[in-house]
Amino acid sequence: MLHDPGEFHPESPDRLTAIKLALEAVPWADQLTWRLPSGDSARSSSDLISLVQAVHAQAYIDHVRDLANRGGGELDSDTVVSPQTYEVALLAVSAWLDGVDAALATGEPVFVLARPPGHHALPERGMGFCIFNNEAIAALYALQQPGVNRVAILDWDVHHGNGTQVIVRNHPHIAYCSLHESPLFPGTGNVHNHGPHHNVLNLAILPGSTIAVYQPLFEQQVIPFLTHFQPDLLLVSAGYDATAADPLADICLQPQDYGVFTKYCLQITRRIVFGLEGGYNLDSLARSVVATIESCLK
Repeated sequence: MLHDPGEFHPESPDRLTAIKLALEAVPWADQLTWRLPSGDSARSSSDLISLVQAVHAQAYIDHVRDLANRGGGELDSDTVVSPQTYEVALLAVSAWLDGVDAALATGEPVFVLARPPGHHALPERGMGFCIFNNEAIAALYALQQPGVNRVAILDWDVHHGNGTQVIVRNHPHIAYCSLHESPLFPGTGNVHNHGPHHNVLNLAILPGSTIAVYQPLFEQQVIPFLTHFQPDLLLVSAGYDATAADPLADICLQPQDYGVFTKYCLQITRRIVFGLEGGYNLDSLARSVVATIESCLK
């Protein structure tokens, strides 16, 4: 909540408030277990920083910290650092790591309600509202855990996760699959880019598409690709900006469609960490998260 890009920025703290209020109002609210990010209580600051350093250049990490300490500023025209952003971004990373720990320990899905988002963050710079690449850091962390040999990342945000792909494409034990509107920011996600280990699947979605376009892609490409990879853990870059109400894209999904996506994911494994990415219409965002979590409880 303390990462504040500014009054009119779409990636606002209000996003978390809307989701929390919606989840507290559902009939099955008593089935949810809420946890705060562990921060330093579960892992030391040096351990956390070392995990971030495995993905991001030290000069960039220092730049974010120094910019926050000076009162904030811009990494680019879309990506703002406020005075608390450095600490909050590290806490968001820690939340994702907590999610990995919980999913591996229980064998059940976890939803990480953290911001700032991560999938556009490149090794040497942040962009697209993203500071540190939460999901890539989480994937590398998961591979350090006992019994985890393969990690898959499914990115259903409407924008391609260019940062995540750059970071994980050279890791044969990490698979990355993205469904994203094209053409659209950031202009990456070429469908012919399969990665050096055939561990990348990019699926471009035309503006105006509905669930009728997505379902065959899930059934004929996404599920076979991820199932064949046989992941021990599935991370989902759960962006909700592909809804018809979202102001930043032109896909026409409905909130309940994310429940359909979630059921496809559960065909692969129940060891899933969903982590919040985009979604900028507050009502549609909240309803979409509700649909995702409700599908995990059935």
